[in-house]
Amino acid sequence: MEGKRILLYGATGGIGAALARRLVAGGATVYLVARDTEKLSRLGDELSMPWQSVDVLEKDAFTSVAEQGPDLLDGLVYAIGSINLKSLKRLRADDFMGDFRLNAMGAACAVQSALPALQRSKDASVVLMSSIAAAYGFAMHASMGMAKGAVSGLTVSLAAELAPHIRVNAVAPSLTRTPLAASILSSDAMSSALAKQHPLQRLGDPADVAALAYWLLGPESAWMTGQIIGLDGGRSALSCKG
Repeated sequence: MEGKRILLYGATGGIGAALARRLVAGGATVYLVARDTEKLSRLGDELSMPWQSVDVLEKDAFTSVAEQGPDLLDGLVYAIGSINLKSLKRLRADDFMGDFRLNAMGAACAVQSALPALQRSKDASVVLMSSIAAAYGFAMHASMGMAKGAVSGLTVSLAAELAPHIRVNAVAPSLTRTPLAASILSSDAMSSALAKQHPLQRLGDPADVAALAYWLLGPESAWMTGQIIGLDGGRSALSCKG
């Protein structure tokens, strides 16, 4: 990853921070973007990397990032998401729209605004974040599943449009131990029960997702595009004995 220039949205989340540290350790320059200024400042100081605090739901957020970012990018990661678990009867239009804007529209706008910089690379990689919930049915996941399903559709559409010089893939994790999932995993009993729903008998770790995203950004995955890669401890494909 030596010399690569990567724009990372969601840099202060569990997955984003793990990926940022891995990229910097591999020799990349990482442009850190997140909403939490305090956390972002600490991460930027720790890694000695440039950062910009923006709320991607605000008007002109992506334009601002593009204007202040580099003229050339070798990669973009959109590691921003939501976990909004409600029954269908409790979901309102604002829930659906909020999840869609944050997950799917945000990813599309991030790529769109960075496109000129990515095109200057001639060998760029985009990594988006879908979810196991986009393809595997779970109760209480109507809004999240719809939003992440849109990310999967966006991934293959952009991969077709931007080939051959820009690759686009998505990671589709199962439940991962991130700050976003903290309320779900607040008890040991709940964490253990959810872990047993996976054939590998554990939940995901941010480092698991970061490792795959790192690979997708690098030259080892140069012949891969348009893929939604399940990273779910076998949950979506295997019968679980737990």
